[in-house]
Amino acid sequence: MIEFQKYALAAGICLITSLARAADNPPEAGIASANKLATAAGIEVLKAGGNAFDAAVAVSAALSVVEPESSGLGGGAFALLHIANSNRDVFVDARERAPLSATRNMYLSPAGEPQREHSVNGPKAAAIPGLAAGWTHVAKKYGRLPIKTTLGPAIRLAQKGFPWGDKNAAMQGFRVEVLKRYPASSAQFLQQGAALQKGQVVKQPDLAKTLTHIVQHGHAGFYQGALAKLLVDGVNAAGGSWQLQDLSSYQIVEREPLKFKFGNYQLVTSPPPSSGGVALAQIFQMLDGFKLQEKTRVQQVHLLVEAMRRAFRDRAIYLGDPDHVEIPMDMLTSPLYAAGLRASINPEKATPSELLPGIAMQSSSVDTTHFSIIDKDGNLVAWTQTVNLPFGNGFVAPGTGFLLNNEMDDFSVKAGTPNAFGLVGDDANAIAPGKRPLSSMTPTFLISDERVAVIGTPGGSRIITMVLGGLLRLMEGDSAEQAVTAPRLHHQYLPDAISLEPGALSEEEMQQLRTRGFTVSPSERPWGNMQIVLWDKKTKQLSVGSDPRWKTVGGGGIYR
Repeated sequence: MIEFQKYALAAGICLITSLARAADNPPEAGIASANKLATAAGIEVLKAGGNAFDAAVAVSAALSVVEPESSGLGGGAFALLHIANSNRDVFVDARERAPLSATRNMYLSPAGEPQREHSVNGPKAAAIPGLAAGWTHVAKKYGRLPIKTTLGPAIRLAQKGFPWGDKNAAMQGFRVEVLKRYPASSAQFLQQGAALQKGQVVKQPDLAKTLTHIVQHGHAGFYQGALAKLLVDGVNAAGGSWQLQDLSSYQIVEREPLKFKFGNYQLVTSPPPSSGGVALAQIFQMLDGFKLQEKTRVQQVHLLVEAMRRAFRDRAIYLGDPDHVEIPMDMLTSPLYAAGLRASINPEKATPSELLPGIAMQSSSVDTTHFSIIDKDGNLVAWTQTVNLPFGNGFVAPGTGFLLNNEMDDFSVKAGTPNAFGLVGDDANAIAPGKRPLSSMTPTFLISDERVAVIGTPGGSRIITMVLGGLLRLMEGDSAEQAVTAPRLHHQYLPDAISLEPGALSEEEMQQLRTRGFTVSPSERPWGNMQIVLWDKKTKQLSVGSDPRWKTVGGGGIYR
């Protein structure tokens, strides 16, 4: 449960233009990722003389092999980088793009109703992948080592295999029937039509060939030539509509991170097409007007939820791909605008979401992955990547060895109609050719004179509120381990309910919130998979926090 007493929130917030260089770099490097094998891949590359950016490519590629349910070459990523030697921050947007054949109403029936099957399952649901472009860009521009070295551990894992783990097996249960539909998917991820068993060694020779092709030919090895043709032919034969130009025209975009100051902390976070940074800035500014340290726990939760509600309402109305729509960033990040939102909060009664002007709801377990890195030079990497739902859209183009995403469902298929995460949107996030769908992925840095933290998590629409909770914990002085372990709560405007992890609130506290007019929905299952690396400059200690919710899977590592 988030507690505020240790940290005075009435400290102010303002936009800033630069991040002070972290002095006294750590004597060691740290990696926290969702899979021990991926963390080991990053450590191996650090030992070979690589920096945080080389290690990031290695970790990302390894996760793409051992976590096919969460990410892979068929998906995309956001990477937030701090380049210490130039004291510069950059946001690498390797998000997927809609194919050039995409249309605004491509997933609507003749009667105008959403056809969720087409936006979630099979090749029609796939946007053009960006992860390979992210690797080659980061490796070439910021790394020290050849990509042959950084992709080496992933290639070995694909060739020699890895043991199918608890998380692989748990997530596969949701998608077996979809995987069965496609011969290449079934051959790679099923055994006689059934789910793989825990402990079974999974080898992926086609994926190893694809990774090797990228080593040999770089960006063009994925987006042009034989592999691109294999992808386009496979997608179209199974009912999709891709063109070679979709792939050959794909490029990553470097964007300016969103930066703001809160109390003694500088936050560097994700700009659109992520919705996370804007939401964080708005929530912190709204909370800044309340003396939360003087309030009861229930009052604190009340105000936090009301701030979440308003930030997610604005997400639905205003946010999308900044290359395609005008986003009123000055307004959304303005303290004056936040003051207006704050003034609409009743501190004693819940504000029903339907009373907030915005998106009207129409009638009618999620996965991603994240890792965090700090190296000895003070370089920072917060990297979140995804294929959207577990095992993406379930389709493997024959011969390629990787699942494609279903990120087209992250667009607003129809205004006010919720996607697979229950998020609603409007025209700002409407489908258009070549457009990037809005995302909740929120890789973030937290900087002060005493602490530097790299944080992020998977979790669909809950990513933003989980990162918020982790940041508040770290600001209160919690360790990385404490921050990733703490129970979580969430509200996203629609549906109008507070989601709670087990143990987040007591029965009495939940009843008090219901009396105030909130709908409270405790969950029997936890969510998220947060990964934090924390550099404590006072104690000269580097520590890692890897979410314990998948006890046997994730893990942090320190390289001395």
